[in-house]
Amino acid sequence: MKKGKQRNQSSAAIMLRSLMTMVVVLTLALGLMTILAVGHQLLREVGSNTINITNSLIKVNIDGDDDWKSWRKNSTLDTSASYVYVHNRRADAKTEYYFSPNARDLLKVKPVKIPLVPHVYYRPGFGFLYHRLVHARGITYTLWQNMYSQLAVLFRVIEVTAFLLILTVLVAPLYIRRLTKRLTDPVSSLSRTTKVIAAAKEPGSMKLPVPNRPMEVSELATNFNELLGKLDKRQEQQKLFVMNAAHELRTPIATIRSHAQLIERHGKEHPEIIEKSVRYITEESRQMQQLIEELLALSRADRLVLEVQPLDLSAVVANTVQKMTDTFPQTFKTEIAPNVHLTGNENAIEQILNSILTNASKYSPKDSTIEISLVQTNDGGSQIAIKDQGRGISDEDKAHIFERFYRGADVRGSVSGTGLGLAIAAQLTELLGGELSVKDNYPTGTIFTLEIASRPA
Repeated sequence: MKKGKQRNQSSAAIMLRSLMTMVVVLTLALGLMTILAVGHQLLREVGSNTINITNSLIKVNIDGDDDWKSWRKNSTLDTSASYVYVHNRRADAKTEYYFSPNARDLLKVKPVKIPLVPHVYYRPGFGFLYHRLVHARGITYTLWQNMYSQLAVLFRVIEVTAFLLILTVLVAPLYIRRLTKRLTDPVSSLSRTTKVIAAAKEPGSMKLPVPNRPMEVSELATNFNELLGKLDKRQEQQKLFVMNAAHELRTPIATIRSHAQLIERHGKEHPEIIEKSVRYITEESRQMQQLIEELLALSRADRLVLEVQPLDLSAVVANTVQKMTDTFPQTFKTEIAPNVHLTGNENAIEQILNSILTNASKYSPKDSTIEISLVQTNDGGSQIAIKDQGRGISDEDKAHIFERFYRGADVRGSVSGTGLGLAIAAQLTELLGGELSVKDNYPTGTIFTLEIASRPA
């Protein structure tokens, strides 16, 4: 019973119930309005006809069957369904009371007034009658107009309306089911495929079928596939991240363990190896500490929401370069435009500059110059360029240098580093809403460009 109830709560069932209710209600309302409109019009017509008949009666003096036949013969009105009772109170009247054919039989039983409908009565055996009473020159004319022809039209309208209602109730569910099937089948298909994807070990590598229509479902499937693609890419990045982190940590740990074992085995007999091994252990542990700190920084950057505030970027760049001047052997040359302001995060900008300058120093000759420039762009943003005179970066490596742990084959093992500095810089740049790019510096070296768009404070 519970499963049946759940099925009835499907989109198709809800749409079927709602649309059927709406169709039936609208059809009933339309039919009722049609019947009322036709009935009202027929009532007006019979009322108009009785007025014409009574106006015609006023012009003649009817006190016998001959007068009645003569009047009907000369009248252009349809009086076939009329019953007239004449009360002549004039002194010269030959007949005081006159009943047209069948009128006396009609009045043997008093007609019953129909509530809410003016002038309409009901008389068993005669049906519905329209009543009108007029006075003229001492004569009272009571007219009873049979309404069978008008009721025949009204009953035909009711029959047609009932037929249309029954036809609508029979046909509408078939059409609505077909319509709801076209609308909900793509959603049901997506739901089934989503369950399969959710149960898969590698959901990111799977795709949803994209129906041609309806457009909303097609867009939903497309957007979901894009999300799955991003999920797959993120999973691959996480796998690579874990693999690279394990590789980078394994090397210093192996070195530390080997030197610790060397000291344990031969330290007493050969004390001269202790100093050398301790130096190796200290250096490797320092590199491992740096790697862990960078991993933590990258993890924080993944979840970080930067708090921004108005900054004097000119001062931030100048102070950052000044702090690092004595840290690296290269000469720093700055060209910083004054009074460049933006809305951003000072710590993030300092860390980005630190990562780029550290990378530039690492791959540049000690006697070379690193140039740092800051300009304000025409659209109100800012652009920081860092130019070095190092070995440069190949086109193949340029596409990967902002990936985590990536290091070119020609520098891995020959230049110290973890391959995380530029990844952290790229992540912080994204959080700032900026763009970090790299290109060649001629005749040799590399140019890193940090562009930060203007945004309201």
